[in-house]
Amino acid sequence: MFDATPRSRPCQIGRAKGACYPAAVRAKWLLIIVGPALFMLLAGVVAMLVLPYPVPKRATPAQRLYLSNCATCHGASGAGSWRATIFLMHPSDLSDRRLVNGLTDEYLYLLIKNGGAPLGKPGMPAFGFHLGDDEIRELIAYLRALPTR
Repeated sequence: MFDATPRSRPCQIGRAKGACYPAAVRAKWLLIIVGPALFMLLAGVVAMLVLPYPVPKRATPAQRLYLSNCATCHGASGAGSWRATIFLMHPSDLSDRRLVNGLTDEYLYLLIKNGGAPLGKPGMPAFGFHLGDDEIRELIAYLRALPTR
């Protein structure tokens, strides 16, 4: 006959009633839930590292040049970028007036156009192939007008 004592199966101990799934099914559900979350997390990190610095629609041409070419390393304010810190780069602090005012326009022009290697700053890339002479001069004027720390 009928036994009134409840018998518990091993998979129901400490679990809600009716939640007995084989290990293969639990692993698949875990993969379905955790897999996309991990993918989105990794995609977000890659996007932050790879995508260029955002440029506002109302940016001036000189500000647009700075944000699209220089802000990746020097940061939007000129004080440095977290992206550069991640890759252990230490770009110059352009918000430091003593540093920027101590450099001539010709030195900055050569630094931007030819890169830092000929001038003893090997981390600075050359932008002479991407920017024209007038654009480099606009960029120098923008650097001089950056707000200080």
